[in-house]
Amino acid sequence: MAGGQTSTEYIQHHLQNWTYGKLPEGYTRYNGEVLTQDTWVSAHTSQEAIDMGFSAVHVDTLGWSIFLGALFIFIFSRVAKKATADTPKGLQSFVELVVSFVDSTVKDTFHYKNRMIAPMGLTIFCWVFLMNFMDLIPVDWLPVAAAKIAGDPHFFFKVVPTTDPNATLGMAIGVFILMIFFSVQQKGLVGFIKELTLHPFAPPTKGAAIIVAPLLIAVNFILETVSLIAKPISLGLRLFGNLYAGEMIFILIAIMFGAGFALGLFAGVLQWGWAVFHILVITLQAFVFMVLTTVYMAMAHDNHDEQH
Repeated sequence: MAGGQTSTEYIQHHLQNWTYGKLPEGYTRYNGEVLTQDTWVSAHTSQEAIDMGFSAVHVDTLGWSIFLGALFIFIFSRVAKKATADTPKGLQSFVELVVSFVDSTVKDTFHYKNRMIAPMGLTIFCWVFLMNFMDLIPVDWLPVAAAKIAGDPHFFFKVVPTTDPNATLGMAIGVFILMIFFSVQQKGLVGFIKELTLHPFAPPTKGAAIIVAPLLIAVNFILETVSLIAKPISLGLRLFGNLYAGEMIFILIAIMFGAGFALGLFAGVLQWGWAVFHILVITLQAFVFMVLTTVYMAMAHDNHDEQH
C-alpha cells in the first residue's frame, strides 16, 4: 500500500473517483489554502469531492467510457472494412461470432420492425463488456501509473466505469428515454397515456360503478408510473452493484499482498480464482443489460389496444 496507507485509507482511495468540480469562495482546502473566488479544481480528498456537489465531473469515468466506446467502434469498423466473403479468420471470425450472437438474441426477444434495436444491442453488449473488463486489470497498476504521471501519490483514478453509479444510471436513463420515445411513437401520445391510466385495472364505463372510475385511473397511474421508473433504476443499479462488489473483492485481495509472504501467496491464488470467475460475471452482466434493454424496447412497441 502506497504512502504508508492503512487498509481503510487504501480502500477509500481506490473507491474514490477523480473528481473535477467547483469549490466556492472562502472554501478551505486540504492544505489549508483558502480560496479567494469560486474555483474549478480536481478534488484532493473525498470531502472536497462531496463539497463540489452535483456539478462535479468524474473525469476518469468519462475518459475511460469514451475511450472504450471509441475502441469498440474502431475495432468493429476496421473489421467491417476488411471483411471478405471467404471463410472468416482471426478477428473477423470473432467479430462475426459476436454480431451473430447478439442478432439472434435480439430476434428471439424483439418481434417488431425497428432497424435500430439490433445495432443498439450490439453496442450495449460490447461497450458494457469492455468497461466491465477493466475490472480484470490488477487494481494498483493503472492508479499507480496515473499517480506517478500526476506527481501526486494520493491522486484518485478509478478505471472501471461501471463501478460508478453515474455511468450505469446514465446509460439506464438513456434506455428510459428511448422507452418513452418508442412508446409515444408506436402508440401515440393518447395511447401512451391510456396505457398509464387504464391498465392493469379497466375502469367501468357505465352504471353506478362509474363513480369509482377516477379512483381506479389514479391507482393505475401510480402503479404504472412506479413500474416504469423502476425499470431504468433497477437496470443501472444491478450493473453497478455487481461490478462494485467485484472490484471490492479485488481490492481486499490486494491488501493481503502486504500482509506477509504466506498471505501473499494465498492472495495470488485467490486473485487468480476470482479473476477466472469474474470473467463470467462481467460477460453475464453485459448480456443481462443488453437483454433487458431489448425487452424494454419490445414492451415499448407492444400496443395493448391492438390485442383487444
